[in-house]
Amino acid sequence: MSEPADGAGRAPDPVDWATARRVARFVAGRDPLADSYLAASLQADFDVLTVRAEDLVAGYTGLRAPGHASARVLDRRDWVESNIASMRSLLDPLMQRFGARLAHNPFSPVSRRVAATEMGGLLGYLAKRVLGQYDLLVPGGPDAVPGDAPTDAVYYVGANILSLEKRFAFRPRDFRLWIAIHEVTHRAQFTGVPWMRGYFLGLVREALELVDPDPRTMLRALSSAVDEVRAGRNPLDEGGLVALFASPAQRGVLGQVQALMSVLEGHGNVVMDDLGREHVAGQERMSRVLQQRRKIGGIAGAMHKLLGIEQKMRQYEVGERFVRGVYEIGGRPAFDAVWRAPQNLPTVAELDEPARWLARVDAARV
Repeated sequence: MSEPADGAGRAPDPVDWATARRVARFVAGRDPLADSYLAASLQADFDVLTVRAEDLVAGYTGLRAPGHASARVLDRRDWVESNIASMRSLLDPLMQRFGARLAHNPFSPVSRRVAATEMGGLLGYLAKRVLGQYDLLVPGGPDAVPGDAPTDAVYYVGANILSLEKRFAFRPRDFRLWIAIHEVTHRAQFTGVPWMRGYFLGLVREALELVDPDPRTMLRALSSAVDEVRAGRNPLDEGGLVALFASPAQRGVLGQVQALMSVLEGHGNVVMDDLGREHVAGQERMSRVLQQRRKIGGIAGAMHKLLGIEQKMRQYEVGERFVRGVYEIGGRPAFDAVWRAPQNLPTVAELDEPARWLARVDAARV
């Protein structure tokens, strides 16, 4: 028997979010350090260090975000809550379309729980690894109620930060400043560039609108994946499952998203490292540890490839090479052309050819 519609004629979401939350919390677990005396200094430190990082980033990049960010130290479960709220907000139009398709399907309750288990497992896994996050979607954070205004918060996952500090004997204030620099760089990108937030969200919504809720689409994608394997290619190499089930139109939009995120992540790393060398003791060793942390083998590495997380890790490298390449050719000011207009963003092909990108944006100014 199918579930009744949710609210005024709305079908239930194809993901059982309550189950996703429970699974994510179970997988994320609780780090013993989260309740230790070491955690006591985290919020006070990040309140101060986030403001300091904002000043450093503004001086380096010229991007000035309005006001100051709200620094919030979360445990893993709070991070899960925040990201479930973020995902529900972003995916709501897609959820409604899938929900309407599944409303009269007798297997809908089972499929909702399966989807929730998969979603919860992914969020719980990520909750054990993420250090910081600038969230431009969640209204009010994990304790928000519907209708709250965005808090413009920068999140820090305390247990994960403490774990790395203890494991590698990082100096806490230096490591925390270094992490803060990276996160407030992303805030500066999205709030200091007037068009960036709307452009990014527009691309994501465009990709979601192109998703076909017909299960037959998934079957066709799986058939295509089998053909790729027979041809000696890995169908998950370019973006994991998301790209696997994408239509040709979606792949074009996903390419734009990939190029944008490569630039933003690469720029964030460059700012983080350049400022770190000047203001953070032990920055080089911290950088080596985080780079090694991204190169995961075994079962975890296979999971990264399956889910497309490995693609995100490559974005750091590709984007950083692009930014450094632009610096080498035209100096740091030459990169500022990226922020002038969406048309100035590099294409996926231009990420490997910074000189070609520079020639294009310079020609556009003439």
